[in-house]
Amino acid sequence: MTDQQPTNGTGEEPRVVVRDRRRIDPESGEVRSVPEAAEEVPADEAGAVVDGEAPAAQPPIEAEILGEALLQAQLDERTADLQRLQAEYANYRKRVDRDREGVIANAKASVASELLGVLDDIERAAAHGDLTGAFKSVADKLIATVQRVGLEPFGHENEPFDPAVHEAVQHGTSSDVSGPTVTAVLRRGYRFGERTLRPALVAVTDHEAEEQKPVEAEWIEPSDGESDEQR
Repeated sequence: MTDQQPTNGTGEEPRVVVRDRRRIDPESGEVRSVPEAAEEVPADEAGAVVDGEAPAAQPPIEAEILGEALLQAQLDERTADLQRLQAEYANYRKRVDRDREGVIANAKASVASELLGVLDDIERAAAHGDLTGAFKSVADKLIATVQRVGLEPFGHENEPFDPAVHEAVQHGTSSDVSGPTVTAVLRRGYRFGERTLRPALVAVTDHEAEEQKPVEAEWIEPSDGESDEQR
């Protein structure tokens, strides 16, 4: 029994046409223009080009747009993660630097606190005239060194009394002052930066209002004319 081949009505077999849509020419390796990529080639020639395999179908434009949008979303997400990590690292560096500066300041303040007794002895010696010669030179260098690292003395006569930094151990009144005033410093106070290491021991004088003397009425003797009228 013989198989019958379908014909196209003219006795000839129908010719199969394959559209070669490849953008790259397999023979020359160059990019084809749109008309060349869409030209029709016979099935036998197309088969020879692709070694018997049908050309791969190109993805739709919608799929390409969706893929680009997905890649852009992933890129934005990774960029946001990187920016967040950079901000966290910057905050960490600031916190570490601040803590380190705090530790250094506390160490300096602790050392300065131990030297307050020595500074008191130096001040008393200077008040009695015993700070002379080599001892004075060493004392001046010590005072300059502690002040250079941040130690600051306070508490001076005739300055307003401040209970936050002054400790009053004596009290008096006088009409010569307008308000609570430090009139004597018994022990100098010291601060390191904004931290008060020791308050100043001071004597305070408050304002005392002067007593007003009563005004005596003055007697005015009437004249002779006024006396006759009154009569």
